[in-house]
Amino acid sequence: MSDEDYLIEFHQVGSYVKVSIMDPVSLTEVSMVAPASMSQGQLAQAAIRKLKYVLARRNGTVADGTAGERK
Repeated sequence: MSDEDYLIEFHQVGSYVKVSIMDPVSLTEVSMVAPASMSQGQLAQAAIRKLKYVLARRNGTVADGTAGERK
């Protein structure tokens, strides 16, 4: 597997879709909820961006104090 291979799952509940994505190398998983009106491509790209952000935070490559950071 290359580092761009992710496991992505879409689960529609009413007018929303829950997207879960996992990096099989690090076993890191993130989820997001979005409107069902978004295409699967848009949902997948948003989930990939979120996963890459979480992986970067774990590796310390994202600066502290970013908006929305939990303390």
